[in-house]
Amino acid sequence: MYELPYRSIPEMLKLNAKRYVDRTAISYKKTGEYQSLSYGNFYERVLMAARGLRKAGVAKGDKIAIFSENRAGWAIADFAIQCAQGITVPIYATNTADQAAYVINHCGAKIVFVSNRLQYEKLLAVRDQLPGLKQVISFERFLGSHDLPVYTLYQLSEISYPVTEQERREIELLIDAVEPTDLVTIIYTSGTTGVPKGVMLTHANVIFDAHYGLEKLEAFGKSEIFLSFLPLSHILERTAGYYAPLMTGCHVAFCESVEKVVENMQEVRPTVMVSVPRLFEKIHMRIYEDVHQMRPLRRAIFHMAIETGRQFVWRRYINPQPLGLLGLKYRFFDWLVFSKIRKRFGGRLKYFVSGGAPLDKVINEFMWVIGIPTFEGYGLTETSPAVTLNSPWRIRFGSVGTPLPGTEVKLADDNELLIRGPQVMLGYYNAPEETAKVLQDGWLSTGDIAKVDEEGYVYIVDRKKEIIVTSGGKNIAPQPLENELRMDKYISQACVYGDRKPYLVAILTPNLERLIMIGNEEGVEYLDVEDLVTNQRVQRRYAHRVQLINDKLPSYQTIKKFILLPRDFSVDGGELTPTLKLKRKVIYSKYQDRIERIYLNNGDGSDDHSQLENGGHS
Repeated sequence: MYELPYRSIPEMLKLNAKRYVDRTAISYKKTGEYQSLSYGNFYERVLMAARGLRKAGVAKGDKIAIFSENRAGWAIADFAIQCAQGITVPIYATNTADQAAYVINHCGAKIVFVSNRLQYEKLLAVRDQLPGLKQVISFERFLGSHDLPVYTLYQLSEISYPVTEQERREIELLIDAVEPTDLVTIIYTSGTTGVPKGVMLTHANVIFDAHYGLEKLEAFGKSEIFLSFLPLSHILERTAGYYAPLMTGCHVAFCESVEKVVENMQEVRPTVMVSVPRLFEKIHMRIYEDVHQMRPLRRAIFHMAIETGRQFVWRRYINPQPLGLLGLKYRFFDWLVFSKIRKRFGGRLKYFVSGGAPLDKVINEFMWVIGIPTFEGYGLTETSPAVTLNSPWRIRFGSVGTPLPGTEVKLADDNELLIRGPQVMLGYYNAPEETAKVLQDGWLSTGDIAKVDEEGYVYIVDRKKEIIVTSGGKNIAPQPLENELRMDKYISQACVYGDRKPYLVAILTPNLERLIMIGNEEGVEYLDVEDLVTNQRVQRRYAHRVQLINDKLPSYQTIKKFILLPRDFSVDGGELTPTLKLKRKVIYSKYQDRIERIYLNNGDGSDDHSQLENGGHS
């Protein structure tokens, strides 16, 4: 059995505001400096906003949307909604006007919080599609249109008027009446496979996941500093990087933007961060880029340090045994090499939590070697999100760990992972048929193909719907291939395609610095990057890099041809979700003509693709 430490998320804040009254709860960048709110002050701001929402007519069960990037206002609005017994419906800040309108209409939100004029103007552009929207509240001050009046969070909160004792009692009675089974949020999936669905999560779902996720990590103190940069609209950051630290009296600092993560890390000097694999891939790539530029002696020392670190990690964490002189040797290289790398992250980072997509096991091991343990877990929006997690003394690279307490996993006949546990959603909002497809007898069908070893460690193979079945009948998981391609120093991102086709092809994006270096080395004259990626000498160099990867693979898994794009996939470009996962349908739709020409030309070399020298046979 399991117990929950709190009945609801707002009760957690109410109790911790007294327990940690003067301790920093959140901090945020304003006018170039980080400013902070203590637990006591944060709670007062939340109560003011909740008072305003009640005056605006918010009642139990009302849905209120937040259309904003991470910031203090997001946190204040979220807790205020819950204190008023409402349900928070987050909308990704990167969503288009039409996408936002869909969420607002589907959930029936009458009030929307926005961060700034940009998000407000998106709503204004689709005002005729939002007949039920009554009020917009902005975290920043600007003039709105008479067609869609806008008020500030300060106006809603009546910031000049402190909460009276009577008002406090009234709001805290509402907080005490929130049941664990009440909805805390409806989160609309990012829609990689179709129309977004609203995942209904309860207070009990989220509290269980945050509490037992922390318990499994065995490493949380009350003085941890979290840097929050993943979207709070995603349940991974919301549970693990926001509710969990506030549950234990920690400090959450909001990053200015994804682009300023490294800069903010230097300023905040966090001790813990939640991230997706893309950040670790970039860290790994950047460090090895720097090593490539070193003099031979320093480069040799770095590689000796890495090899020593691998042995150390294996003997301490994977297959525990006495370290002997290896421990002294590792401490020497830690002082000489790894401590300098850690300074890039502020110098205090104890560990990362990784989720949202598979983390390459080479990169995972590398993070442990340099002294920043990275705990990979697995979960879905539908599971609040964590289902499994590696822990300090139970770590397996390539695995997503073992299940949280009270959580059951099993494999269906086709090896699809099924889950049953306290973190599993109630269902999809206003979509009983969709709910019935994935929830049967309490078991959630994840859509992921997995394997479970004899020790209970879970390994994710790939998404069930993304498994490629070639015309020759071979079943191929694209993600491991894409991970191999992304590990190459010349390649930034990769998307593998080949369903119902005779062989696999890849859409690649280049590491821009390496691409330009190739152009210089080959003496290529070019006008811009688009010109450079189509040059035959550059194509041959990339063909060679892909062939090196192919040489390690069985023939049916090899990449026969590829397309080299001039830029990375991006959220703005529509190819990535806000948590940086590939939107395969979008990518295929964008490049469908070029992909199909590859198969039609069948290797005659006459189009904008490259065929590998040994790639025309299987």
